[in-house]
Amino acid sequence: MIDYANDDEEDDYISRSHFKREAEAMQALGERLITLRKEQLDQLDLSEKLYDSILLAQRLTANGAIRRQRQFIGKLMRTEILEPIEAKLAEWDRGGKAETARLHRLERWRDRLISSETMLGEWLKEYPDTDVQRMRSLIRNAQKEAETNKPPKSSRELFKLLREITAHESLR
Repeated sequence: MIDYANDDEEDDYISRSHFKREAEAMQALGERLITLRKEQLDQLDLSEKLYDSILLAQRLTANGAIRRQRQFIGKLMRTEILEPIEAKLAEWDRGGKAETARLHRLERWRDRLISSETMLGEWLKEYPDTDVQRMRSLIRNAQKEAETNKPPKSSRELFKLLREITAHESLR
């Protein structure tokens, strides 16, 4: 006879699909770890077995072997403490996005400097330590290259100069 008075066991029920989703998430995290460089892996607190398995997966070339190794890494991920790993990956993602945004901002500055003569004054208000003579020369050469449909050598050099001038911003 079934005892309906004690339904506490049913409250602890977790569906099989929940376990499958967790396993797939761990395998996806493991696949992300496979894409990391060795220096990045060294920064994570991974077990030796997982670390070695990831390095092996990076060397494999046969599709079946790679698939099996990914599944094995997903299995090993169940024993790992995932929070520090996920936190470090999120930190790297934020840093990458911030750097990308900074580079996009510098590209817009470069384009505005080349297209408008008044923008140099705006740039100098923000960055007064700029080598004005070199900047003017690069802007003038980039404008000539654009007019004559030549490769954008000076435009690239101008972007490089802007990156050098603003390098201290990425260190904050």
